[in-house]
Amino acid sequence: MAGTIEVLVPGGEANPGPPLGPELGPTPVDVQAVVAEINDQTAAFDGTEVPVTVSYEDSGSFDIEVGVPPTAALIKDELGFETGSGKPNEEFVADMSVEQLKTVAQQKLPDLLAYDTKGAAKEVAGTCVSLGVTIEGEDARSFKERIDAGEYDDVLGEEAAA
Repeated sequence: MAGTIEVLVPGGEANPGPPLGPELGPTPVDVQAVVAEINDQTAAFDGTEVPVTVSYEDSGSFDIEVGVPPTAALIKDELGFETGSGKPNEEFVADMSVEQLKTVAQQKLPDLLAYDTKGAAKEVAGTCVSLGVTIEGEDARSFKERIDAGEYDDVLGEEAAA
């Protein structure tokens, strides 16, 4: 009766209640051990909804795979706002620094098609456009052009670990 359970849990704040408890209850795993392991692995996401897959065996052993939250959720969490702009080209809800952009890019890098932090930052900047978030006080589209021109290579130029 081995199986897999997929749930969304708040980073570092999983508990034996729903949605985890009812899913894990009928399985042979120690629910508290699973919750503790999930909280350890998701602590860096601090309350942001994180996709988690729990694979378990009949023996009670389990394996946890933590996904990466959506880019928009990471941006909202980093900048501290709830919803994006209804008119993202006209009304802006927040401004992101290059350092914050790099932080989100590095968190999201394993899930993106980008090979390095610079490429990931460009993808994150694209999400900023649709949320109505400026970067360093300017439209995210023109900021992406400045990344392409190499203006932020000193901050974003680090290569991803292969």
